[in-house]
Amino acid sequence: MKLFKIMACAAGFAAATMAAAPVAAQDPGPGIYSQALAGKRIVMIPMAMGFDLAQGWDAILKREIKDFGGIYEVRDPNWSTEAGAQALTEAIASDPKPDLLVVMAFDLNSYSKLLKRAQRDGIYVILIDNPANFKADAYIGPDWTDIGRKMTEAAIAGCGENSSKQIGVVQGDEVNATSLFMAAGITEAMAAHPDFEIVAKPVSNWDATTARDVTATMLQQHPDVCAVIDFWDGNASGTAAAIREAGKTGEVKLVTTGGGEETSACKGIEEGTYDALVSTELEHESDAMVAMIKYLLQAQPGAGTYSPYLYDNLSVITKDNLNPHSCWNLAALQARAAE
Repeated sequence: MKLFKIMACAAGFAAATMAAAPVAAQDPGPGIYSQALAGKRIVMIPMAMGFDLAQGWDAILKREIKDFGGIYEVRDPNWSTEAGAQALTEAIASDPKPDLLVVMAFDLNSYSKLLKRAQRDGIYVILIDNPANFKADAYIGPDWTDIGRKMTEAAIAGCGENSSKQIGVVQGDEVNATSLFMAAGITEAMAAHPDFEIVAKPVSNWDATTARDVTATMLQQHPDVCAVIDFWDGNASGTAAAIREAGKTGEVKLVTTGGGEETSACKGIEEGTYDALVSTELEHESDAMVAMIKYLLQAQPGAGTYSPYLYDNLSVITKDNLNPHSCWNLAALQARAAE
């Protein structure tokens, strides 16, 4: 009987405790997240879709935007400023309008009026990789001036103190922000090494064949050049070909920059096409882009209210520090996006 009373008391205490316990807590976050992001329309307009950076961004954005229930579209100008401006005009005028544009500008000014119009219509604008004369809702990409500095330091190190100390530069063009800012970084770094000089700086217009031709001319006119700085690994293959055809592979160091894709960057270093490559970090850059998209669509500041800069980390890849984590693989990113 005594044991029965003890068991009954215990059961009663447990029942009272359960009755007094609060109802399971409900996390409001998923509902808020879904309400802010589901159905939102994001349009990416790169300079073109035919190169590794744009394809890498596309793979990551496609997967992330699909996961939060958004609508993702791409417009491909295929290296045409006019086609890019038309794509922007059509996107801004469309019904429903995009909630956010991700834009890779061709130069400092071509898109500025259109992007301001987008913001007046309440559309957020993220500039990716290329800065412009425009107060974007975020710039995400590298500090191109610092890339210029780092390429110059790598070229000077490659030449060495006992060299001719003559450096050639193959620019992209003379209007793109990346070219202008890299050139400024090169000038700044060269000022710290007055015994070195830039002996030629032709323009390639971002074309490998043109880069090959202007480099061949440079090496004929300045046979003592000890290093060449090329503004993009997409056309540095042409520069490398000119160095090879002149019989100067290994003698003339080639320094370039790029997004760090495995087949173009790390393979180029491994095979000796490039002696050094200043690499941005596409996956981290893309993560920052996705985070900014989610922030803007949830926080909803007025378009054009803030203009933060989210700069990439930069790494200088050489044969001495090349490792399995130095580069990313486009095929792997695309396969993951397709899952």
